Amino acid sequence: MTIRPRRSVLYMPGSNARAIEKARTLPADAIILDLEDSVAPDAKAAARAQVAEAVKAGGFGGREVILRINALATPWGEDDLAAAAAACPDAILVPKVSTAEDVFAVDRALAEFGAARTIALWAMIETPRAALDPIAVAAARRAPEGARLAAFVLGTNDLSKDTRVRLVPGRAPMLHWLADAVAAGHAYGLDVIDGVYNRLDDAEGFAAECSQGVDLGMDGKTLIHPNQIEAANRTFSPDPAEVDFARTLVAAFALPENAGKGALSLGGRMVERLHAEMAARTVALAEAIAARGA
Repeated sequence: MTIRPRRSVLYMPGSNARAIEKARTLPADAIILDLEDSVAPDAKAAARAQVAEAVKAGGFGGREVILRINALATPWGEDDLAAAAAACPDAILVPKVSTAEDVFAVDRALAEFGAARTIALWAMIETPRAALDPIAVAAARRAPEGARLAAFVLGTNDLSKDTRVRLVPGRAPMLHWLADAVAAGHAYGLDVIDGVYNRLDDAEGFAAECSQGVDLGMDGKTLIHPNQIEAANRTFSPDPAEVDFARTLVAAFALPENAGKGALSLGGRMVERLHAEMAARTVALAEAIAARGA
């Protein structure tokens, strides 16, 4: 089982050269070099050139590098996508995705630009339509034009803006949308990354929202400041005791005498083969995190 940790996914403004350079040294699993919300309209072209050059130059180590473009419907989207195709990041983050056709349109444009097939697509789930029907977006992965799709990223600020749902502690007004996005994404093999936490002076609130993301089945969290990385990495990593039990569980089902069994008693618990599959993923994630740290 191959897993790439995406516990901490840090936004960095594409117009800030110092921030981009710093990103090469931070312990985040992934870096989003942003050309959209964090870049003013009159700085878009310069930021695009700067980000493309940074991606080509590399130096990000094991960090996954994602380039967030402006939507294709904007004056900057097509040029952003052309630059991304030439720079060849690990993934392109597409904002304002509402339907599978939005994914297909980006894929077709990438083909016209001669983009490498190794470039994945991540889709922002941030419009009311996407929130109401995330399965329609996730299902794009089954089509040839959607095969690049690898992850959902929740855009909770935009969801709040467009629906007038308030962002409150615990996020009760939008929990159903978050849960639907997780179920839809995982149904089609996509990772699902939680939205940002806006307050930098509330470590307790950030930790609580990270824990909520884990409980919902999120694979990681998008971040707006390097100070949030450590807490996200810790919360979205499996607990050492959980990993130890997972290894024991996988080993138990691998024993020849248990080959035909669907359930076992282990450590005072009844476990089934589905638990062994879950345990195998926990072990794979722990190993991938250890390799990432090394």
